[in-house]
Amino acid sequence: MTDTITTRAAVTHQAHTGWEITELELDAPKAFEVRIKFYASGLCHSDHHITEGDAPVRMPVVGGHEGAGIVESVGEHVRRVKPGDRVVCSYIPACGTCRPCSEGHQSMCVKGLNAGTGMFLDGTFRFHKDGEDYGGFCSLGTFSQYAVVSEYAVIPLFDDIPFDLASISGCGVPTGWGSAVYAAGVRAGQTVVVFGAGGVGSNAVQGARYAGARDVIVVDPVEFKRENSKTLGATHAFADAAEAHDFVVAHTWGQLADHVILTPHIVTEEMVNAAVQMTGKGGKVTITGIGRGEAVTLPGGFLIGYQREIRGALFGDCNPTYDIPRLLRMYMEGDLKLDELITRRYTLDQVNDAYQDLVDGKNIRGVIIHEEE
Repeated sequence: MTDTITTRAAVTHQAHTGWEITELELDAPKAFEVRIKFYASGLCHSDHHITEGDAPVRMPVVGGHEGAGIVESVGEHVRRVKPGDRVVCSYIPACGTCRPCSEGHQSMCVKGLNAGTGMFLDGTFRFHKDGEDYGGFCSLGTFSQYAVVSEYAVIPLFDDIPFDLASISGCGVPTGWGSAVYAAGVRAGQTVVVFGAGGVGSNAVQGARYAGARDVIVVDPVEFKRENSKTLGATHAFADAAEAHDFVVAHTWGQLADHVILTPHIVTEEMVNAAVQMTGKGGKVTITGIGRGEAVTLPGGFLIGYQREIRGALFGDCNPTYDIPRLLRMYMEGDLKLDELITRRYTLDQVNDAYQDLVDGKNIRGVIIHEEE
């Protein structure tokens, strides 16, 4: 078994201070754990919520929860992968034996209970500096060149999938795709509205179209994202909810949308109310994005009179061990677009510039390249 190594990582110690590049000590993997050398890490908006103070996580923390690379070493009892294997990480582990996993709901695997602390199930950490423990976000920490993760969070990767494309399949792609296909349950001929056309929403658009939706209507204030959504299957795109609502009313002859899927960077009470009012009889509002902890209030009659449904979706209801390989195979067969999702690639030292580009609406998905293949 290899010993402790040194790794460069992007970390934050408190909100509103951005990401700091530093060197950390990284332990060897223990039982049921693997140490990965990351080649690429996706830049998801959820990590930005940490530095903005919207996500209540334990500090200090190593950022990043979308990553792909090569298994460097393994601890005892690891069976899923071996050293040298190419892998992609799932930000939600899938043990396969807990109650949610056994019922087909790997997105709620109980092994993911420490996502906000990065602590392992034995109560210890693997990243350290000057005697202080650092957690990895979602128990991963893919903004590090190396990380120790649970074997349940790694998925073997096809040899001909580049690491940068593979990295985003660990969160943004299945979360968006599944929000439409699984959580919402979009069916052929339906009208779907997607709020937010970033790294998650773009894949909700792809999922809705693949499921056979007649109309996929995007609502996003950023023109670049609206235009990009049309290359992924959106049939119409609007800058705000009022415009979209008027169009939906006219286009459906007053029947309204079958589904509204919320995948913005921040879900607000105003947005939820707009989504409900845009949803027709028997329709469903699926909330995938997160808020800032604010309560959502709306008249009960909005739900009862039209039998509308509101539900949340984690990981798009996807099962990582099945859906990540499935989605990557769909990409290989030309049924899913991934290249079009990555707008820019950055070095680890450019992580703060990358998130500024995200805030400025310049990226669908940015990716950190730790090392070229």
